[in-house]
Amino acid sequence: MAERALVIIPTYDEATNIAQIVPLVLEQDPRLEVLIVDDNSPDGTGVIADRLAGENPRVHVLHREGKLGLGTAYVAGFRWALARDYAYVFEMDADHSHDPKHLPAFLAAIQDADLVLGSRYLNRRATVVNWPMSRLLLSYGANIYARWVTGLKLYDATGGFKCFRRRVLEAIDLGAVHSNGYSFQIEMSFRAWRLGFRIREIPIVFVDRADGTSKMSGAIVREAIWMVWRLRLLALLRRL
Repeated sequence: MAERALVIIPTYDEATNIAQIVPLVLEQDPRLEVLIVDDNSPDGTGVIADRLAGENPRVHVLHREGKLGLGTAYVAGFRWALARDYAYVFEMDADHSHDPKHLPAFLAAIQDADLVLGSRYLNRRATVVNWPMSRLLLSYGANIYARWVTGLKLYDATGGFKCFRRRVLEAIDLGAVHSNGYSFQIEMSFRAWRLGFRIREIPIVFVDRADGTSKMSGAIVREAIWMVWRLRLLALLRRL
């Protein structure tokens, strides 16, 4: 039997996007399935997700009681995947900023890696569409900062389009993952790197959302600023 892959898509108020993105994901490869992790979206995203699941056995839904954050949504999805027979587990946004057409490239790259990251800044070349310059500079600067503080040798440590081999998620202590915003992406890659797993970046084109509202906030930025120092301290204590 072909190795199955699960694409985890966290949602909060993504009713205008979720019905469009799920079929695009599924048509990329017959091994792909989708898990929608919905945080009780008031716009009815969860209802649409249930309808999609009822129409296609490759679509699954995990309902949560409220808006609990991106990191906890992914951890819940990881646990769901590990309880089932999936060889590969993806992180992916619902808002079309992550193009499903890149998924076959991830599946090809993961054959020689343990974690594959979709990079917006590979070889210091930005492939971002429709972002204001202020957002681009914030993102690019955040990655320079993360590399400098943690030592993590990635061009795009903050990106959220990723594919894990099952054994990576089995090896990481998910209960010890403390970040919940976009710093969650840095922490997961850092933990995989510290465990000696092979990490590979592949180029993607990132397109800013056309519908819905960005989840970026000052609190998320502040969390990322201090979280990288916590990761550096954690690594230092382990060496000692």
